[in-house]
Amino acid sequence: MRFRGHTPATVAYYVSYIALGLSLAAMGPNLARLAEQTGSLLSEISYLFTAMSSGYMVGAAVGGRLFDRFKGHPALAVMMVVIAALLALVPLVGTLWMLIVVTFLLGAVQSALDVGANTLLTWVHQDNLGPYMNALHFFFGVGAFLSPILVARMEIAGGGILWTYWTLALLMLPVAIWFACVPSPPIRKAPVEDRGDTDRLLILLILVAFFLTVGVEVGFAGWIYTYALSLDLETTTSAAYLTSAFWGSFTVGRLVGIPIASRYRPQSILVGDLLGCVLSVGVILLFPASRVVLWIGAAGLGFSLASIFATLLSLAGEYLHMSGKITGWFFVGTSSGAMLVPWIIGQFFESRGAGVTMVVLMASLVLGLATVVMIMGYAKRLGRIAEGKTAA
Repeated sequence: MRFRGHTPATVAYYVSYIALGLSLAAMGPNLARLAEQTGSLLSEISYLFTAMSSGYMVGAAVGGRLFDRFKGHPALAVMMVVIAALLALVPLVGTLWMLIVVTFLLGAVQSALDVGANTLLTWVHQDNLGPYMNALHFFFGVGAFLSPILVARMEIAGGGILWTYWTLALLMLPVAIWFACVPSPPIRKAPVEDRGDTDRLLILLILVAFFLTVGVEVGFAGWIYTYALSLDLETTTSAAYLTSAFWGSFTVGRLVGIPIASRYRPQSILVGDLLGCVLSVGVILLFPASRVVLWIGAAGLGFSLASIFATLLSLAGEYLHMSGKITGWFFVGTSSGAMLVPWIIGQFFESRGAGVTMVVLMASLVLGLATVVMIMGYAKRLGRIAEGKTAA
């Protein structure tokens, strides 16, 4: 993987993704402290997750268009400063409704930054995107891994939630300065012939694939703890370790995905990843009473899911002109899946039993695999049409 003259910009995207992971993962470990700060119950403070996801959807839909109109790096620099200001504000807000507003705005700006980094990386490395995209999302995992450690260290040092969020805010500022100093890649304009309705179905299919696969990721991570406890397969402590095993294998999978993306086409990687996901959830469905199988399935699912997001973006980069607007719509799909799939599981968990978790996840994976096959078939058809037009 060679940077070929794009090192400052590429490293800036990677560092911004570490910062993004740090900021996004900070809410969970601080949830109880935020409830105490605002005088709220845990059931009430959980609305922060809805606010964050809603903001992410809005930011993805609106923010992506910015990068089609304005220079990317100054826009990212401004977003980093705004994120820093909002993070610094979080521990100072004393009412729940105000904290919900701040969290919504934070999610919207984080989403716009997320879309921007992915779009600009696509423009910089359009000829060999796969390994760079996998590396970008690996660094998000690094930030998410470091965030709870930062929270724990601040707690030990006596800084509490105030210094946790203020430290996170301060960490955003050097990244903003970096973006302000590095030249932006030129805005990629779509060719005239690509501005019609030809690829709308393809965009929709890729959006659905994002919806389903990210839904599985968030659904499994969000419910596996409760699933294991409900079936008496784990204690509270070991269920937490099971969740960590899922995220650990997920992070390893993203690291391994970097060299794999250098050697294989996105189509092959996606099919292999999704088959691994189906196998992992399938064994849990077949042996629901086995603790060993649950651990194997969790680790296998985390590893198989790891590179799907980045590989879908790489696949989209092969078939489409990746504008900020299109990337934004893909992130709307991911946010929708992250909200809806876990919600569906929750609606049936108590009435149908914990087993509904794996049934919903398996259904999503099968639909996801079918969608990817449809994407590949439709893209081949578009390729044949294009070749026919060229020959004519």
